Parts: sequence; C-alpha cells; structure tokens
Amino acid sequence: MQHPDGYVHTEIEHGIATIEFFHPSSNALPGNILTQLAKTINHIGIDSRVKVIILQSAGDRAFCAGASFDELIAISNEAEGKKFFSGFAHVINEMRKCHKFIIMRVQGKAVGGGVGLIAAADYAIATEDASVKLSELAVGIGPFVVGPAVERKAGVSAFSQLAIDATEWRSADWAKKHSLYSEIHKTIAEVDDAVKKLADRLSQSSPDAMAELKKIFWHGTSHWDELLSERAAISGRLVLSEFTRNAINKFKAKTAK
Repeated sequence: MQHPDGYVHTEIEHGIATIEFFHPSSNALPGNILTQLAKTINHIGIDSRVKVIILQSAGDRAFCAGASFDELIAISNEAEGKKFFSGFAHVINEMRKCHKFIIMRVQGKAVGGGVGLIAAADYAIATEDASVKLSELAVGIGPFVVGPAVERKAGVSAFSQLAIDATEWRSADWAKKHSLYSEIHKTIAEVDDAVKKLADRLSQSSPDAMAELKKIFWHGTSHWDELLSERAAISGRLVLSEFTRNAINKFKAKTAK
C-alpha cells in the first residue's frame, strides 16, 4: 500500500505498544507527522493496557532523515522557523515525560532529528548499517533542539564531534561506543528478535517500578519544555540567514541534477 503523505500507526498486543512512523522521503518527517507522533506517544503513555513501547520506522533502509526539507526551505519568518524546529522538540519531550520505557528499533541511517529520537529512547537496538550524522551545521544552523538529548546520552565530547563534523557519518559501532545504541546486530531480523525479547521481558515487569526507574533516568530534565523551545527559536532565526539560504539553494541544485 502506498502512503504518499506518511503515517503514524499503533498496535497494542500483550502489553506492548508498537508505534511506527513512515514518510516516503527516507522517513524525513513533516510537521503533521511529528505532531501525530508526539500525540500518540502521549496517549500511549497513559494507556493502562500498555507496559512498554516499541518505537520504529517503516522500510528497510533509512531510519529517519530528520525533518522535512521541503518545509525547511519554505520558512519565511522567525515564527515559522520556531514552529518548524519545535516538531522534534515536542516528540523528544513526550518521550522524556512518558511513564513507560521506550525501546527504539533502528534499521538504518539516522540524520539530525532522527538522532535526537534515538538519544531520547530508553534503550536503542540497531543494525550494523545504522550510521548517524548531525548535518545541521553544514547548512548554517546547528543541532540545537536535539543537542540536550544527544548530550545526555552520549556525553558532551561525542555530541561535539557530531555537531562539528557535520558532513561525516559515524558508524553504528561508534554510536554504541558512545551509548546512543545499547545493542547492534548484523541484520534487521536479528534486531527485531532482540527488540521482541526485551519487550516481552519488560511486559512482565512491574509498571510502577519501571515508571519510578524512568523518573530517575530522566532526573534533571524537567526544564526541557522551555529549553527545547528556546533552542527551536535559535534555529528558527538562523535558518533565515543568507548563509543558510545559499546552502539550501546549493543543496537543491545538487539534488535536482
């Protein structure tokens, strides 16, 4: 079935909620999909039938290519810019505040906001091909919104490496070494098996104990609603710069060839 506008789909079975997102542009997510995803995580987080969440994207290649480039190039003022960059901020904050553990299944490469989602997961399982990159600086902005999540999980040094070297991919091995991934496996089938086994075990665990653990894991982040909003405003301002406009136009010309 074709889904030209993308989707967010949820299935609940045996205490496990699987949330899947998709967009045909290498799972680059437009604002409406990000809004749906944030709302879905919020709703599933308070659903008494659910003990653990699996978050994944569809397809067998890119996990998430970040935010929609088409929407990026259409930004014409700071308010639109802040709204655009708030998309991933809302999803990350809903993941943070969710009372259930979120297992991230990563079957391919992740860029920008996709790396932020991985960092915001409580446990990420990936394939050996699941490289990561924060490409924002290459177009004159920066990974401001995803920065707190990446820094919390991987540390300041690793985040700095990703942010500064914005054109180079970092391997799944690198990502595991720096705690973005908890496990890596050779094939998607092996990843799916590992995700299922962990989710099954957690579905038999105490919901109250897991909720209390999650509070501890995310201690010190209660200010992130305001922080990520402020970070979105920074990107929303920078995206209007002449440097960024020129960089975007060069990218468009390159991809049109």
